[in-house]
Amino acid sequence: MVYCTECGTDNDENAEYCVKCGASLYPEKGRERRPEKRDLCFGLPHGNAIFGVILGIIIILWGAREIFHWNIDFGPFIVIIIGVLIVGGAIYRITSRS
Repeated sequence: MVYCTECGTDNDENAEYCVKCGASLYPEKGRERRPEKRDLCFGLPHGNAIFGVILGIIIILWGAREIFHWNIDFGPFIVIIIGVLIVGGAIYRITSRS
């Protein structure tokens, strides 16, 4: 198996390009590199940390809402946050390919 240096996908030995991302599997002939492990969530590097911070903020605000009897609906905020993460991930993937 040949590992793609861009996305880490296993490819057949006779493949020249990655079946997942289309990157060249042999940028330098005769030298195979191990894939980099990227921690992606929502397409963002360390996106799970971003998601954790946002989730923590929501929990803190939710607790403050209960203590101070604020009348805030968090449903729209959660949808907006997830949308922003998805758009940010898409932009990151587009810009990181070049």
